[in-house]
Amino acid sequence: MADEITETSQTVAAGQLRAIIERIERLEEEKKTISDDIKDVYAEAKGTGFDVKAVRQLVRMRKQDQAERQEAEAILDLYKAALGMV
Repeated sequence: MADEITETSQTVAAGQLRAIIERIERLEEEKKTISDDIKDVYAEAKGTGFDVKAVRQLVRMRKQDQAERQEAEAILDLYKAALGMV
């Protein structure tokens, strides 16, 4: 009887593991598809005449809240001043 319980537990654990692995694989494929879509949008922006580096920077900046953005800009201004770039 103990052997049956152990075998059943192993079967359940193997099934759970397989399900987890398959979910991860599906999500990885979705991630790759989304990444390819993002590359296509950047290529479209470039083809339209936008500077892709500037577009990427704007996307990064929009992820930050206002305080984070202001802090980053202040640090950048400080470093530029230290290098005589202002």
